[in-house]
Amino acid sequence: MKKQCCEESERTVGSCECWLDDACIVDMDCFVKTLSSIKQKGIRADLIGSIITHYASIWLPDLSEHGVTTQFQSPQSITNSWMKKRFFVETLVNVLPPEKDSVPCNFLLRLLRTAIMVRVDAAYRAEIENRISSQLDQASLKELMIPSFSHTCGTLLDVELVLRLVKTFLSMDRDGAALVKVAKLVDCYLAEAAVDAGLSLSEFRALAGVLPSHARASDDGLYRAIDTYLKAHQGVSKQERKGLCRLLDSRKLTPEASLHAAQNERLPVRAVIQVLFSEQAKLNRQVDWSGSFSLRSPNGGLDPLGRCLSKREMNAQQLEIRKLKEDVNRLQNQLNAMKVQMEKKKGLFKW
Repeated sequence: MKKQCCEESERTVGSCECWLDDACIVDMDCFVKTLSSIKQKGIRADLIGSIITHYASIWLPDLSEHGVTTQFQSPQSITNSWMKKRFFVETLVNVLPPEKDSVPCNFLLRLLRTAIMVRVDAAYRAEIENRISSQLDQASLKELMIPSFSHTCGTLLDVELVLRLVKTFLSMDRDGAALVKVAKLVDCYLAEAAVDAGLSLSEFRALAGVLPSHARASDDGLYRAIDTYLKAHQGVSKQERKGLCRLLDSRKLTPEASLHAAQNERLPVRAVIQVLFSEQAKLNRQVDWSGSFSLRSPNGGLDPLGRCLSKREMNAQQLEIRKLKEDVNRLQNQLNAMKVQMEKKKGLFKW
């Protein structure tokens, strides 16, 4: 009986998709009634969602992943086209299944983009935004880059919209892997938005700083976004650069990013010194760990398995420790040189 029910559900979905393609494509009322009858048959929410996305992408190419035009488009005035799109979007919002993940997040982002473009009622827009926020960790950077359709907004991308989505996501007490994914998505978005000359420093800082500190396992993405912003906005004052770099946690930069930051002339001196101090602390911990493992081991020259180390292995460990100490000394010399340079320019450095 279970197998028979599953087969019947599949036949129902397949036949409904075919019927929608042939008859309902020009009649929204018929589509809504048919969808309602399908829901009453107990079809899963994700299957209902797939029917809606399939139908919507055919009727409105803007909602298609590839934006392919179809045979159902016809020449008409811009005003009439916008009114039809608005009615279509509002109807779609009403028939979306309430279950989370029943409709892909990227489809909802395309739906939101169209909703903003045709200026749907604020209540419908808020509903779409809430659904997107609940599954923001599934969004792609491409679909998140919604252009700003407002004449009063000075940016190319709708940064305020993304900030709202992230804030709503955080208000839902999302944590763990989903939070880490959203943090990476935000950093990638910031790096793209940073090249916009119209993006203000306050807008950049608001989006970069909205995430909690534990959301980012690494600050490399945020550093890249900040560096891109400073490169595109050369008029940022020294004080503003300092405030921007306070968003960074130099302890969470990889060695590659730290090396780039240490040589980055766009960063304020204090930020560079913090990066050098962090790298020095990391190297000191490595030296302490290596020394305690090889020289101060309770086994007295034995590895953790109790095997006596050969002379070649002992020499290799000592060579590694020597190199680490040389790196620490090199960083210390760089730090001292920068301190001298600062004292010449500004006098006593205020930590």
